[in-house]
Amino acid sequence: MGGYELVRSDDAAGAAPGPDLESGAGAGAATSKAAPPSPAARQPRLVSLDVFRGITVLLMIIVDDAGGFIPALNHSPWDGVTIADFVMPFFLFIVGVSLTLAYKRVPDKLEATKKAVLRALKLFCLGLVLQGGFFHGVHSLTFGVDLTKIRLMGILQRIAIAYLLAAICEIWLKRDDDVDSGLDLLSRYRYQLFVVLVLSFTYTVLLYGIYVPDWEYQISGPGSREKSFSVKCGVRGDTGPACNAVGMVDRTILGIDHLYGRPVYARTKECSINYPENGPLPPDAPSWCQAPFDPEGLLSSVMAFVTCLIGLQFGHIIIHFEKHRGRITNWLIPSFSMLAVAFLMGFVGMRMNKPLNTISYTLATAGAAGLLFAGIYTLVDVYGFRRPTITMEWMGKHALMIYVLVACNILPMFIRGFYWRDPNNSLLKFIGVGA
Repeated sequence: MGGYELVRSDDAAGAAPGPDLESGAGAGAATSKAAPPSPAARQPRLVSLDVFRGITVLLMIIVDDAGGFIPALNHSPWDGVTIADFVMPFFLFIVGVSLTLAYKRVPDKLEATKKAVLRALKLFCLGLVLQGGFFHGVHSLTFGVDLTKIRLMGILQRIAIAYLLAAICEIWLKRDDDVDSGLDLLSRYRYQLFVVLVLSFTYTVLLYGIYVPDWEYQISGPGSREKSFSVKCGVRGDTGPACNAVGMVDRTILGIDHLYGRPVYARTKECSINYPENGPLPPDAPSWCQAPFDPEGLLSSVMAFVTCLIGLQFGHIIIHFEKHRGRITNWLIPSFSMLAVAFLMGFVGMRMNKPLNTISYTLATAGAAGLLFAGIYTLVDVYGFRRPTITMEWMGKHALMIYVLVACNILPMFIRGFYWRDPNNSLLKFIGVGA
């Protein structure tokens, strides 16, 4: 969600100023001028993209704050999608669109690649600090993490990886063909589309083809004693919480101690008396209910990368089509197509699932992102409804800062550090956040 903050269009190595996006001037009009614009003459930002990012940030905050007591705003316990399950794909889609503006023209590909690697590394390290367990929560004034148990993957880490791979594709995997139609666009970026198809096919084969053996895990019980559990699997193609290939790959490569310790499936009927909310374990709860599982794990991040690449293709439409009508039309067609394919896949048994990032989930959320982006673009950049969206625009321009301070609770923890005699007597107590 902070990905765009690291890939501003004026930060790309050697990138020239982009077209007048608000008036619909395309790449052809921009490149036909003999004299390049002066550095001071900065082209306007694509406001609709900032607004889209701001809306997604607001949705993230609402989900984090209200999801605990409004199930419709919380993540789906397993299969199916809720409003919360659209947040992460929307950010990845936005990063993809932003990259096309950042790397519209790249004279020095090696230098651009180097900068992309450095930006991704910064974002990944920030994610390790914020989501690796270093901070112990709003109600604790302690910090520090055991490196043998640090969470290696997370939201910012996934965005960093997707951003880096998508940036490399945008820098190296595009041709110089002229674009006069949608088919020409497919031809110019056919190598990127080939990567999308290969990754989607490979992920689906791995998800349904990898053999998952029985496995064990330990958790700390009362008195710091280790309690062991055994999970029976011995299957292929299982997409349930216990025996899926995504979890097995993460346990094997990352190690179970480095996974997220509060899995979303703890709210399923099998694992919670208060389903679909968190609650005590039922008496007959299966052994896997308390096992760590990372929703931003390694294997499922493959499809997160695909979402970012889909965003790239939507950004290409901005670059190569001058008229608003052409842009909107070329956004709507693939968006509706992806949604149709996603629902068809769900009908035949390939269910939408965020923790596994299934292909049907990827297509559905990317299609929804495309439709929402087209709608925001129409209202903001075509018809000029700027005033009603000024707050969302500001939030979109400062997405990373808001995420770090608010969504990661850095600001509440900082405020709690100043108290009167007792740590519970802080300002947070009086505004309903503290204990």
